[in-house]
Order: sequence, then C-alpha cells, then structure tokens
Amino acid sequence: MDKLKLVMVGNGMAGVRTLEELLKLAPERYDITVFGAEPHANYNRILLSPVLAGEQTIQDIMLNDVDWYQENGIKLHLNKKVTGIDRKKRIVTAEDGTTAEYDRLILATGSNPFILPIPGKDLPGVIGYRDIADTDAMIEAAKIYKHAVVIGGGLLGLEAANGLKLRGMDVTVVHKNEWLMERQLDKISAKLLQKSLEDKGLKFLLEKDTTELVQGESGRVSAVRFADGEIIPADLVVMAVGIRPNSALAEQIGIHCNRGIVVSDTMQTFDPRVYAVGECVNHRGIAYGLVAPLFDMAKVAANHLAEFGIARYVGSVTSTKLKVTGIDLFSAGNFTGGEGYEEILLSDPVGGVYKKIVIQDNKIAGAVMYGDTVDGAWYFQMLREERNVSDIRDHLMFGQSHVGDLGHQGQNRASAMSDDMEICGCNGVCKGTVVKAIKEKGLFTLEDVRKHTKASSSCGSCTGLVEQVLASVLGGDYSEAPKTKAMCGCSDHTHADVRAAIREKKLLSIPDVMSALEWRTPNGCASCRPALNYYLISSWPGEAKDDPQSRFINERAHANIQKDGTYSVIPRMFGGQTTPDELRRIADVADKYAIPTVKVTGGQRIDLLGVKKSDLPGVWQDLGMPSGLAYGKALRTVKTCVGSEWCRFGTQDSTKLGVDIEKALWKMWAPHKVKFAVSGCPRNCAEAAIKDVGIIGVDSGWEIYIGGNGGIKTEVAHFFVKLKTDVEVMEYSAAFLQLYREEGFYLERTVHYLARVGMDYIKQRVLEDEAGRKALYDRMMFAVQNEKDPWLERTQEGVGKHEFEMLSA
Repeated sequence: MDKLKLVMVGNGMAGVRTLEELLKLAPERYDITVFGAEPHANYNRILLSPVLAGEQTIQDIMLNDVDWYQENGIKLHLNKKVTGIDRKKRIVTAEDGTTAEYDRLILATGSNPFILPIPGKDLPGVIGYRDIADTDAMIEAAKIYKHAVVIGGGLLGLEAANGLKLRGMDVTVVHKNEWLMERQLDKISAKLLQKSLEDKGLKFLLEKDTTELVQGESGRVSAVRFADGEIIPADLVVMAVGIRPNSALAEQIGIHCNRGIVVSDTMQTFDPRVYAVGECVNHRGIAYGLVAPLFDMAKVAANHLAEFGIARYVGSVTSTKLKVTGIDLFSAGNFTGGEGYEEILLSDPVGGVYKKIVIQDNKIAGAVMYGDTVDGAWYFQMLREERNVSDIRDHLMFGQSHVGDLGHQGQNRASAMSDDMEICGCNGVCKGTVVKAIKEKGLFTLEDVRKHTKASSSCGSCTGLVEQVLASVLGGDYSEAPKTKAMCGCSDHTHADVRAAIREKKLLSIPDVMSALEWRTPNGCASCRPALNYYLISSWPGEAKDDPQSRFINERAHANIQKDGTYSVIPRMFGGQTTPDELRRIADVADKYAIPTVKVTGGQRIDLLGVKKSDLPGVWQDLGMPSGLAYGKALRTVKTCVGSEWCRFGTQDSTKLGVDIEKALWKMWAPHKVKFAVSGCPRNCAEAAIKDVGIIGVDSGWEIYIGGNGGIKTEVAHFFVKLKTDVEVMEYSAAFLQLYREEGFYLERTVHYLARVGMDYIKQRVLEDEAGRKALYDRMMFAVQNEKDPWLERTQEGVGKHEFEMLSA
C-alpha cells in the first residue's frame, strides 16, 4: 500500500503524542511532516514553572529531541510558522515559503495567552506566559528589575508569581475576583492558599480592575493603574488571565470554529481530512487546557488516522493540583455543591487543613482539599468511576488508609514516602525510581510508568500510590487512567463491551469475537485471549468450547510452575479434611516420583513441590484425588475450623457446611481466584473476614461476608446477610459468585468487583430479588455440572496427555 502524506501544524504536547500513538498503530502508513513555530523540538509545557523557579532547565523538560523525529522518519520544520493552507490542493505553506502536500492534516496549534485590551498592553516588559520564550524573558527580567506584577490569580499566574519571587523579585498578584483560583477552589481553601503564599512573600490585590499599563521614561512599562485610581510600580507585567484556543489559521481556511476548532468525537473537523487536537479544539462546547484530556484526544485521533475507526473521545473529568513548592492543594469535579448536593467538611485553619467532599446520589461529585491532599487520587478515582460510597461514607473524610486496609495504614501516603522506600513490592521498585523516570523520560500516564519501571504492572495494589506520585510530580495535568479502559492494545473495546457482545450476539469462539468486534490484531495477545476464553465459557457453559491455548501456563499444565521449572501439585481436600488412605497415597507418590518437598498449605491442603512436568499425569493418576485447582482462576479453597462437631466453643457445624460448599462449587471457573472460609463461631478461627466469601456461625444461624482479600493489601470483607440454614447459605453464596462470574472483569478479584459496582447493587440483585437470586443459583449449578475434573480427564480419558509426553521425550 502506498504511503499517505500526513502534515501536522503545531509541534506541542498534544500533537506529538498523536504521532507517538500513530507510530505504535500504523508505523508505515504515512510520510509525516511537522511544522513548529518555535525553534525548539517538543517539550513539556507544564514544567515551565519549575524552569522559571530554577528547579529545572530547558533541557530537563524536553520530551522529543530532534533525533527522535529523524529516527522515526519525520520531516521536521522548526521555527516555521504556517500562514496558509489550500484545502482544495491540499498544500500547507509556511511563512518562509516552505510547502508540504497532505492527504491528512492535523491542526495542533495550541492556545494563545489572553492579553487584556488596555492601554500599554504592547509596551516592552509586558508578556504572557505560554512558552520557553516567555520563560526566558522572565528569567532575564528578574536579573535586572525589581518590581513584578502578575495579572491573574489562577493556576498559571500563581506559578509565575512563585517563580519570579524565587528569582528575587518583589511580586504582586492582581486578581479581578474575590478569591484566588475561583475555578478550582472555594472561598475557604482559597483564603488558606493566599495566607500560605503571603507567608512566602507574595503580595495580593483582589477585586481589582486593571485599566492601564503606564509607560516609564525608558519606554518600558513602569506601573499598573487600577479603576479605583491606585497605582503600583511594575518593571515586569505578566498577563496570566487565561488562554484562548489558537484557531485563527483554521478560521482562515474555512474550518468551522466556535471558541476553538469544532471537532467530532473522532477528532475530525467537518472536513474529514482535517483533524484537530489539543488546546485549539472545541469538543462538545468545551476547550480543555490540561494535559490529560489532550492525550485522550491524541489517542483517538491516532486510532482514526491508523484507519481502525473505533475510538471515540467523549470528554474528560479533570483534577487540579497546584505546583507551588510546599503547598498541597487539590480539587476535582463540582466542588461548589448547591441544591441537591451534600457536603462533608473538615476545617482546621490553625493546622492548615481543609477538606470538602461534595456528594450527590451517594456518589462523589467533587472535592477540594488544602494541606492534606494525599487521598486526592483516591477521591478522583471514585469520582470518575461513579463509585457508590454509601458503605464507606462514615470513614470517607479520613481517607483510604481508614477503609479496609488493615495492617497497611499509611501505605497509600506517597507524599510522605522517602525516595528509597519501596512503592511496588511485586517488582521491587522504589519511589525514587518512579520519580526519576517521570522526570527524565517525560512520563504522564500510569501505563507509561508501568512500561518504564514495572511499578503497578503486576498485582496492581500499588496503583493508587503510583498515581499519587504522578500527581505530585506533574500536578493535576498528569493523564489520569481513563474511566473506561480498553482490554488491551488489540482493541479499543472494554471488558464490559466484550462481555455484552458475547451475550447479545451469542458468540461461541475467540475467532467469532475477534471478527464481530473487528479485533485490531488477528490472533490477539496474551492479555486478551485468556479474558476472551473466560468470558465465552462463563457466558455459554456447555456450548462455548474451552481453548487451552488461551489459558496461562499454569492452567494449561494444571499445576503451578515453580521458579526452577518444576511444578507444584495440590490435590483437593474438601474442607481441609483427609483420610489415612489419602495420606498414604500422598506419601507413596512423593517417594515414587522423588518429590523433594511436601508442605501443608495455608488453605489446609498438602502441596507436593518439585514435580517434573513429564511426571504430572502419573502423579495425578496415582494420587487418585480431584484437582485442587490451586493454579487456576477458580475456587481454590474452603477453609474451615472444626466447628460444633468437636470444638467446645463451636455454635455451628462449619466443617460440614464447608465440605458441602466445596463439593458443590469446586469446578467453578471465575474471573480470578476465589477463597471461602467457614468459621463455626464468632472467634473466627478460619479467618473468614479476609476471604472472598466468609461465613461465620452464630447462635441463630450464619453471617455471610463478601469481598475480603488477604493479599498484599489486606481488605476486610463486608457484612452481606444473616441466614438461618445451610441451604440458604449455599443458595446466597452461589448466587453472589455467579453474579461475580457473569459481571466481573477477567483478573478482577471480588473486592475490586464489589468496589466497582457497590454493595447496594449486589444486595439488590441477590438479597432483594428472590427470583433473580434463584436464577443466578440455577445458572451456577448448570455451569459447574458441565465442568470436568482436569486431572481425571487427562489420566483416564487421555485428553491432552500427549502434551506432557512430548515435552518429556
């Protein structure tokens, strides 16, 4: 296929991110030409304030140097402002006469600082604050002049004021409104911010209208005059009163503009050959100025330029973190509240702490925090996910460390961690490694950090910590994890989309799914194939065929692979009970196959460690016991105490109930591993409080708890229901797990499923809807009756046995 010609006007963060995404998807599709009006390659604009403050240099904030363009075959024209575009001939012309033809055009022209239309606005010493040239001008002025006036008390203005103060200037911030950062803060938090900045030496004039910039004898600006007649000295005036989308070029060539270049959800203008991304864009009436939405736009534009045609940009929820040294401040969503909203407040002016969480319909609608912002990422995540917070409302104000995190309180407080402290236990990554990678490699997203450092790429329990580090290093401009995340790079469809399509279209095989949903990669990958396989067999038990090659190695071998390449075999012991005959067989097998280690597991079973792969079928056959599925995304164990049958404290027969449950559900595949525990009395010797389903015997029956987790990040199970009989416990537990099987995303534990959908939803489906509960129970029983014991199937029926024989030859 002949290459198409792609021209991009603008060389900023949004535009270059579009090219980076495009090169991942279709590296050979286009000959690319880029026009940049500045003399610099792509740099990180949101880090201009640390450069002004002297904390970093221009070189430190470069994202893509000139070599990057050359390495990727991109023709780069620096310092060449585009002045004309002929849409009929499809030719772009720069100010110096340079031209380029295009088949597709990206407009990434960014924004311009708004300059107040007042006398003196064009005097020397009056500048905006948008690029490296503005930053250099302020640094040079600070070497010579004394008085600086920043007009505008928003985020950008305060960053400029802080940097100039650190450069030694006497700085006054002038703001038209009653309080600073009125778009990000309420009045109370803004006053706390102002007090902190005044303690740093900044001065403020609020509710002031600037009417004139006065010219001095040198011809340079010398003073600022206000509507009330007051005049203050000014050797440097920085206009930071807002930005305006730079849509002049688009308007000139007849592209529809309305406070920005108007684009569709595919980032196309009404001319389908012309795309637009970044601050120059108006999408659904909104022009975004933060990095996160711009990168979301870039990904969508790249998807359509690569001719996949399935991504949509539907807008973004944004958060803000002030990047002024020593001041912690965070806001997101609708933090002003109003009629129909509730507010939870914590105010300690003396201690310098203020929090306000705004709630509507039991969901977080907005939040603003000053002084203590460590839970900002957590609140923002719940806001984006529209998580029902009714179950944690009493603890919400006190932060994530007070909600279901026993033994790990304070683990989420990334800001208090030193650089040498470990942030990702799975991969041994410390905080300093993450911070260094963010700064040196220009990382903005959680996925970027995972790729470069491996932090948060395994169990995911440190994701919140990594997001907090991103937010603290980059501020609120970092690219938040999207509310809806694609399964993998093979498709833009979410897990929910795929599950729904499998049910609605009755898809029965992986090729069917990939064809129906236009999978980008013909055969999928190691991330999507196991998920697709699970969604198929859980949606259509008995009809969809299990694909062993789409399972992870442990599930293909039906044993846990160990670090030396041998395997671990754990036979099923229902409820932790065994017999002398079973124990003799286990001992005989260990001797016969020279198995080096025999260990009792935490789940009340016996583990044979060090089994050769070629010996697995023989071990299974000689044991003559069912598979413990200790390797699978399935029901692992039902841990029990001895209960009322033996224990003098026992109130219920926990062993019998545990055995009954395990025998009923042991062949159940699930989105992730599932663990039960049944305790015969509230002393809870079986540790039911940290299991996916925990059952505790009381005098009047049983209490069921769900959503516990005893892993890296301990999660205490939530009380679900109290029941009288064993039969009820079986029905309700199976119904909950079937709901989880049908709606949980692959590799999503019950604790995370519960957090995503909310306890109220699960109670509605299982407790309040009797017919629905019984239907869920029936579907569970139908699903498990269709499953076979994988060990028995391979030893007696010979299914897949050749795999082990071939490997042993």
